[in-house]
Amino acid sequence: MFNPASFHLFLVTCSLLVISPGPDTLYVLARSLGQRRRAGIISAIGICSGFLVHIAAAAIGLSAILMTSAPAFTLVKYAGACYLIYLGIRLFLTEFISE
Repeated sequence: MFNPASFHLFLVTCSLLVISPGPDTLYVLARSLGQRRRAGIISAIGICSGFLVHIAAAAIGLSAILMTSAPAFTLVKYAGACYLIYLGIRLFLTEFISE
């Protein structure tokens, strides 16, 4: 149950969580420092695009469907795994075959 006396602790905790950098912030920072401003901006745009896709999917109810349907969740999970394997193979081929 909500305790009004501990509301200030809740606000402090939420503030710390909001201002702490996450993996996406560290990714953009690393790309910006390593490959200049343009790479950092492109990375930030990519992350925001991913957020928009996730928000749109949640808005149309995809999250509810995936929570209630085990086969649908399994399908999405395997599709994601296949995509990661594809990216890994493509990276491997471009890095080691071109040399």
